[in-house]
Amino acid sequence: MTTKEPIKLKRDAKAFLIPSGEKITLLKGETALITQDLGGSYTLIINGNMVKLDGKDADALGFEPEKVIASESSKNLNAPVNEKQVWDQMKSCYDPEIPVNIVDLGLIYDCSIEPLDSGGTLVEVQMTLTAPGCGMGGVIAAEVERKIEALPGVAEVRVNLVWEPQWNRDMMSEAALLQLGIL
Repeated sequence: MTTKEPIKLKRDAKAFLIPSGEKITLLKGETALITQDLGGSYTLIINGNMVKLDGKDADALGFEPEKVIASESSKNLNAPVNEKQVWDQMKSCYDPEIPVNIVDLGLIYDCSIEPLDSGGTLVEVQMTLTAPGCGMGGVIAAEVERKIEALPGVAEVRVNLVWEPQWNRDMMSEAALLQLGIL
């Protein structure tokens, strides 16, 4: 979704400045344009700046907020972890400047799923960014971690940002190339 009409913020909300990843506070009454609404988060233009607003704060825009993940104590750690669900969760994560999920962008290099002796499962992800200096790396990695942690059976998630091999356009899926008009 993109909006041509400005939306007035209904309340103060925390957001991340793009591309630095710096945390900022958006103020009630400020006007924003939505440029991207994907994966449960929003990319906005506000006061001439691009920002990422998490879905849990969608009510600041007048939308239904993303549901809060169940607490660890209510999660079934004995459930088997479904690898397809892990990849689906990662496919729901987006670079806030690019309307293609991080899997199709080719940013996920590896995903391993290992049972833990203490119970539950460890999911470890090796991922990169389109540019090594991108300040949003920590924000995107934290979103991947949060979404995978929500899955039944997952006790621990480690998302490691790696820089080798360096990402390039050839790592993108055909669907991503088509979506971006490159193919």
